[in-house]
Amino acid sequence: MMRSLYSGVSGLQNHQTRMDVIGNNISNVNTNGFKRGRVTFQDMISQQMSGAARPTDELGGVNPKDVGLGMTVAAIDNIFTQGNLQSTGVSTDVAIQGNGFFVLKSGDESFYTRNGAFSLDRDGTLVNPANGMRVQGWMADEVNGEMIISTAASPEDLIIPVGSKDPAKATTNINFSCNLDKTTPEILQGASDSDIRNGTWGTTHEIYDSFGNEHELAISFSRVAGTTNQWRAVVNVDADNADYTQTRVGLGTTDGESNVFIVTFDNTGALQSVTDSAGNVTNPSGEIVLQASYTVPESNNYENGNPYRQTFNINLGTIGSWENTITQSAAKSTTKAYYQDGYKMGYLENFKIDSNGVITGVYTNGTNRAIGQIAMATFTNDRGLEKAGDNTFVETNNSGMARIGESGIAGRGSLMAGALEMSNVDLSEQLTDMIVTQRGFQSNAKTIQTADTLLETVLSLKR
Repeated sequence: MMRSLYSGVSGLQNHQTRMDVIGNNISNVNTNGFKRGRVTFQDMISQQMSGAARPTDELGGVNPKDVGLGMTVAAIDNIFTQGNLQSTGVSTDVAIQGNGFFVLKSGDESFYTRNGAFSLDRDGTLVNPANGMRVQGWMADEVNGEMIISTAASPEDLIIPVGSKDPAKATTNINFSCNLDKTTPEILQGASDSDIRNGTWGTTHEIYDSFGNEHELAISFSRVAGTTNQWRAVVNVDADNADYTQTRVGLGTTDGESNVFIVTFDNTGALQSVTDSAGNVTNPSGEIVLQASYTVPESNNYENGNPYRQTFNINLGTIGSWENTITQSAAKSTTKAYYQDGYKMGYLENFKIDSNGVITGVYTNGTNRAIGQIAMATFTNDRGLEKAGDNTFVETNNSGMARIGESGIAGRGSLMAGALEMSNVDLSEQLTDMIVTQRGFQSNAKTIQTADTLLETVLSLKR
């Protein structure tokens, strides 16, 4: 009789535990990145009244007789199903679509979370503003003028230096892709100003010196008299100040004899060769790159006091090619420069995060640079993680070690900036579980009440 009392007590206690978990789930229905808990029960050890007996020649077998001693909690699991994504429009909010966790640091201790509601502190460090834990990832390093992110290195704090300077960069390469109209008239000796204008096609494009000053590069093309496939090109940096800038162009040298070169096309209109003013001719194949130089106004060479000469390359394209190359065809002239790599000084004005977690800085000078990349962690058994408060988890002996890498690789999910993952708590499911739990609790209470009535009947036998 006493066994039924204790069985009922175990039912009350463990259904109360289940109710506690349900209550926690419901209270976190609007907690970003929250993963609901689930309680499963199992029966407790049973008391054996008699054992089993095998069949004999005279009698059949006998089953064992066991009396259960109640129930207990088998497990309280974290259910890591995907929560819905909610757009916030905040650039530092990041949601995970798929498996994985963000990695946070508090001192030397690592924490893991699905809550991507991040922000910047006063030093530009990407943190969880609720507790100050620092988001981990990899910072970009400049290698040969390019920003490289090494995800093989150990994760570190991510710092986004908003307002930092991006130093000016001189133009070192400018590429042309165009067509010169084969029907353009030749410029003959003694031609009028009108004929000269009609027979010349020019283009301009901005370039920059090492101080960040902007200059205008002008190249004019005109048909060479008496030829069908040759054009004379004149190069000037800041044409209105040409006497000072003294632009020079050459093949294999930045100190050409003049600012003129000759472009030759084959009979199909493809680029064939270039000849500079010193008579140097390009190789029969490959890219055609001219080296140019000019004097930078208001500058001095600190070694000898002379004005500073800036150099850059003019890429006209590949011989025999029609892709991103100067050509000659009976169509409207469209000479233009489509790329130059210089820029003036700028400030980091904004940043954006892509699906791989790469943080790209947007500068006021129009350049975009990789700043860093957010790290993600996965576990062999994510249900083995232990809750550490603040919507975070820590690894345990049964979760396995954190496997940290970039998103979208080795089973890690993708990232979405400007959004947050909502709780995966389903209210209708939780309220249904609440009803079932309540009925289980009531039933166990009735077991205790009934056992008490039986005890009272026994006690009343002796009056």
